[in-house]
Amino acid sequence: MAPLTTPLAQMNRGTAPDADLEATARRRVAARMGWYVHALVYLAVNAVLAALSLSTGRHWAIFPALGWGLGLLLHGLGVWLALGGGGLQQRLLAQERARLASQRDLW
Repeated sequence: MAPLTTPLAQMNRGTAPDADLEATARRRVAARMGWYVHALVYLAVNAVLAALSLSTGRHWAIFPALGWGLGLLLHGLGVWLALGGGGLQQRLLAQERARLASQRDLW
């Protein structure tokens, strides 16, 4: 059975296209805000670790900063590229829709 995707079908099930857009927008904003919070915590914690490291005369704070920095980078890639921050998702969706439409036209 085909999913309910027409505007009339969406109205019948209690959602409008605007509500779907709103939900998607809220989810993406929440993901971006999550990354900003992650980045702020990273900066704050690593500043304290760097101060502790310098006060002891050893330079060990670089290791947690690098490890956590890699995690922050991967989190950022997931948020900004996969969620449409860079427009990648929209471009891929448009390409797939065009491909499916061209296949449908053959029938």
